Amino acid sequence: MSASEIVLNLADAGATDTLGEALARAFPGAVRGCAVLYLRGELGAGKTGFARSLLRTLGASGLIRSPTFTLLESYPLGAMTCIHVDLYRLHSPAEVDELGLREHLNPGCLMLIEWPEKGGEALPRADLELTLEYATGGRRATLHAPTALGIEWLDLLRQNTRLVPYVSNLT
Repeated sequence: MSASEIVLNLADAGATDTLGEALARAFPGAVRGCAVLYLRGELGAGKTGFARSLLRTLGASGLIRSPTFTLLESYPLGAMTCIHVDLYRLHSPAEVDELGLREHLNPGCLMLIEWPEKGGEALPRADLELTLEYATGGRRATLHAPTALGIEWLDLLRQNTRLVPYVSNLT
């Protein structure tokens, strides 16, 4: 494991919620552009539940819908806007352009993209990638940071002691 990766063992939905809360609290405050978080995993692996927990912690109130049918949900949160995208129903990367994602890539934006593999090269590059996989007794979460912003985000996440029970390689 490297500084650009964290692996967690999540026993249940509550642990996935804790990860969402911790990642929201660790979000770097001085993001100059738009931060992009890819959410990968099979159906039912917990991507949308994780996103709801993260959005609630960032201040979203009211109903937080899964964007499976709307494809995109926007959450204005004061100085920040969160865009939650679900590409599950897309058939080709060409359809991504019709969503107008590039219009949302403004400073103070956090974009969560479920099923990024369906968007291919049409998507903005991820700063952080979360993969949720089924594992014995729950889920395995792998966070990988391909950019400097993502590495900073993981460094801040490592400081959250609430994750210690779940983390395979916190240090």
